[in-house]
Amino acid sequence: MNELEELITREFPQGSDLIYLNHAAVAPWPARTAAAVKQFAEENIYKGAMNYPDWIKKENYLRQQLKNLLNTPSIDDIALLKNTSEALSVVACGIDWNAGDNVVSTDQEFPSNRIVWQAQQKQGVEFREVDILNTSEPEQSLMEACDKNTRVLAVSSVQFGTGFRLNLEILGEYCKKSNVLFCVDAIQSIGAHTLDVQKIQADFVMADAHKWMLGPEGIAVFYCNNNLRDQIQLHQFGWHMVEDCGNYDRKDWEPAATARRFECGSSNMLGIHALSASLSLIEEIGIQVIEEAIQHNINYLFKELNLPGIKIITPVDESRRAGIITFRIEGKDMVELHRKLMDKKIICAHRFGGIRLSPHFYTPRVKIDKALELITISI
Repeated sequence: MNELEELITREFPQGSDLIYLNHAAVAPWPARTAAAVKQFAEENIYKGAMNYPDWIKKENYLRQQLKNLLNTPSIDDIALLKNTSEALSVVACGIDWNAGDNVVSTDQEFPSNRIVWQAQQKQGVEFREVDILNTSEPEQSLMEACDKNTRVLAVSSVQFGTGFRLNLEILGEYCKKSNVLFCVDAIQSIGAHTLDVQKIQADFVMADAHKWMLGPEGIAVFYCNNNLRDQIQLHQFGWHMVEDCGNYDRKDWEPAATARRFECGSSNMLGIHALSASLSLIEEIGIQVIEEAIQHNINYLFKELNLPGIKIITPVDESRRAGIITFRIEGKDMVELHRKLMDKKIICAHRFGGIRLSPHFYTPRVKIDKALELITISI
C-alpha cells in the first residue's frame, strides 16, 4: 500500500458494503474533519468562547486556503456565506437593474441558479435559457443569446444533472469584452477540478462546501471581483459587515471595504473549523492529483456503461465531462432502479430522468465494479 492509499484508508474508513457515488449531492466527511468538529465541540464544552481570538485566526486561515484554491487576488475577495443560494441572491438582488435588462443562462441550471434571476422579473428583467445539450457549440449559443441589454451571464461550471462542463475561459473572455457580468455557480467544480477565478475572468464565483470540497453544509465560499464590491447593493446588515467591526459603541457605520461586507452576522465557526480541515486534505493531496483520479473514475464508468440498452446522457466528449455521469436504461423505471441501488447501499441520485453517479478521487475501483455489476444486471 503506497502513501496515498494509506491516507485514503485513514481518511475514508467507510464499510466495504457502502458504495458512495453521490459526491455531487452531499459528500462524506474525511476523518480529519470529524476530528476537528469533535475537538471544537469539546473546546466549547470546557472553555466556551475563551479562545475566540484563535477562532478568528482559523477563520482568516480558511480565507487564505480558499484564496489559494480559487487563485483569487486577495483574501479580501473572499466572503464566507451560508450556501450557494445566498451568494447568488447577494448578486442577483444587489445589481442595480434597469427595466429591459436580461440575464442569459443555460436550460440545465439547478434551481438556485435560476430562481434568483427569475425573481428579478418584477424589476423588468428577462431571464433567457439556452439549450446547451443539443448544439455543437454551447459557448457560442450562450454568447449569441446575449445582446446590448444583457447584464449577466450566469452559468454553472458543471451542470448538476448531466455533468455537462462548459469552457469558462471562452465565456469569461466574451463577458469581459462585452461588458457583461460573469457569474459562475462552481459547486460542482471546486474541490474536484482546478478553478482559477482570474484565468476565467469571473466577476462572481460561489460554492457550498458539502460536495466536492468534502465539507459540511451551512458554509460556502463567495468570490466577488474587488472592482465590483461597491456596486453590489447590500440587503443584509449587521454588526459583522461594517468596517469598524467589533466597535459596538460606535453609532455611525460604513460597509467593510473587503468582501466581509456580505457577511451580515456572526461567523459559522463550527463550519469554518470543519471546512478548513477538509481543505487541508485537498491541499495535502493536490487538486491536480484529485482531478486526474476523478477523471479516471468517470472515464472508466463511461467505458463500462457504454452498452446496448444504456443511454449515457453525459457528453461523449471527455473535455465536457467532470465528476458526474448520468445514464438511463431503455425500458426501465429509473425511479425504481434508483430505489434498488440505494437499498443495496449504492448511494447515487435520480437526476435528469436517469441515474447520476459521482465518485470522488478516493473511490476504489472494486466498489465501482460492484456498482456496475448491479446496474448491468438491470439491463
